[in-house]
Amino acid sequence: MSKDIYVIVEQRNGVVQKVSMELIGEANKLAADSGEQVIAVLMGYNIASKADMLIHYGASKVLVIDHPVLEHYTTEPYVKAIVKVIKDCDPNIVLFGASSIGRDMAPRVAGRVHTGLTADTTRLDIDVKKYQEYLKASTSMAQQPERVDALDTSDRYLKMTRPAFGGNVMATIVCRKYTPQMATVRPGVMAMPDRDDSRSGEIINFDAGLSMDDMNVEILEVVHDDKKVVDITDAKVLVSGGRGVGGPEGYEPLRELAAELGGEVSSSRIGVDNGWIEKSRQVGQTGKTVRPNLYIACGISGAIQHQAGMDGSEFIIAINKDEACPMMKLADLGIVGDLKVIVPKLTAAVRAYKASQQIEG
Repeated sequence: MSKDIYVIVEQRNGVVQKVSMELIGEANKLAADSGEQVIAVLMGYNIASKADMLIHYGASKVLVIDHPVLEHYTTEPYVKAIVKVIKDCDPNIVLFGASSIGRDMAPRVAGRVHTGLTADTTRLDIDVKKYQEYLKASTSMAQQPERVDALDTSDRYLKMTRPAFGGNVMATIVCRKYTPQMATVRPGVMAMPDRDDSRSGEIINFDAGLSMDDMNVEILEVVHDDKKVVDITDAKVLVSGGRGVGGPEGYEPLRELAAELGGEVSSSRIGVDNGWIEKSRQVGQTGKTVRPNLYIACGISGAIQHQAGMDGSEFIIAINKDEACPMMKLADLGIVGDLKVIVPKLTAAVRAYKASQQIEG
C-alpha cells in the first residue's frame, strides 16, 4: 500500500530553496495525522552535502539523486528521476513547490504515473476516510476506484485547497482514485519550520537510472541576471498600498516609510491590475502569501482574497478612511484617516525616533 509523504526539494545553483523547507515543515504536520514519514528527494550534481540540512529541518529520510545530467534544471532528466522514485517507492503523497520549476515538473510527473495533481494549493489537510464509506457513497461500480487493491479501511486522503474562479472561491480537492496524491504548494504559504541540528535521519543514495543521453535539450549558455529582485515573501516589514493610494505616485510615500522601517513595499491586486506597481509586489490569493513581522495596510479595504495572502502577519496596522472596512477588523491596530496625511507623519516619527536613538547611543 502507498505510504509516506515525499517532498521534492528544489535547489538552484546548489542552494536549497526556502519553499522546500516550508514543505518539509507542513509535511510533518500531515504526517502527525497520518502516521507516515517525511522523505525528501534531493536532486542535482555534487549536491549530497545538503542532505543533512533537510534532516535538520524535519525530514526523516533523504533520497539523494546526484548525477551530472542534473547539474542544471532541464525537464526530462528531473521528471524521469521523480517518476523512478514514485514507481520504486510508491509514496502516498508527493509535494512540489509552486515555483517555475515545480510547475514545470509536477504535471509531467502526474501524467506519466497516471494520477491527479492539484496546482497552486494554499492549504493542506489530512482527511481520514474509510474505504467502506467511499464505497457506500458510490452509486455504481464505474465510480469505484480503479486501484481497489491500493485502498483499505485505513486510507487517508489529502484535502488540497486552492483558489478558483479568479480567487473568488476556495476549492478543496481530493484525489480518491489514484496514488500518489500530488500537489504544488505556493511559496510562503506554509510556515518555515525551526531548524534542529540535533535531529538525525537516514540518507540514501538513490539510483534513478539516469545517463547523459536523458538530456534532450542542449544548454548553450547560462546567463545570470545581476539585477536584484526583491522577494516580498522574505521581508520582515511590508508597507502595502491599495485603491486608496490613488495611482503609481501614491506608492512613493509608502516606499519612504518602508525604507525607514527596513522593509519593502507591496500592493493589493488593484494596484497591479491598474499598472501602478509590478506584479511581483502583489499580495493575495492571486499574488504572493506573506508572513512579515509587521504589515501596514494603507488604503486597502481588506477583501477576503487579499486577507488570504497576509493574515498570517504577526502584527497588522490598517490605515483607512473607512473605519468599518474588513481590514480594520483584521488589524491589531487601526488608524482612521487619510493615508496621504498619516503615512508622511508616521515616516517622520520613525525617522525622529531613529535619530534620537543614535544620539543616546
